[in-house]
Amino acid sequence: MGSSCFNIVFIATLIFLATSISATEYIVGDESGWALDFDYQTWAKDKVFFVGDTLVFNYASGVHNVAKVNGTGFQQCTTSFSNGILTSGRDIIPLQTPGRKWYICGVGKHCELRNMKLVITVLPQTMAPAPSPVATSGSFQIAVPMLYGLGSALIASLFLILV
Repeated sequence: MGSSCFNIVFIATLIFLATSISATEYIVGDESGWALDFDYQTWAKDKVFFVGDTLVFNYASGVHNVAKVNGTGFQQCTTSFSNGILTSGRDIIPLQTPGRKWYICGVGKHCELRNMKLVITVLPQTMAPAPSPVATSGSFQIAVPMLYGLGSALIASLFLILV
């Protein structure tokens, strides 16, 4: 009886760790955030996005917004209220499906004239390698889920010791 309980807890812990480690939180624009005159295509070019990852758009609320658009809206810098426009200043967007994703700032001419637009390709989760921290030109991009995985492993170990 005791070993079957141990096996169930062990398997549940492995499943939890596998799902928490495989997701990465990307701060769009790193320390610059969602801002005017930043090259988001260069920021995204070396990153690989997977289903389960999240994008975090940080910006001054009331100054910018984030609109999810289609390819035409991206090229023409036009928004549609049916897709919803995010305005919180810290918008967290879970990447739930594979494919191309387009985001623009719908304020004034920020998209057309000031380069506030981002396009990414999201890959299926089954193709995701284990994330690792990446250092980029003076800024550190921490793979946040790694911290969750380590914390979960510690909690699971303590639980097994106590049981």
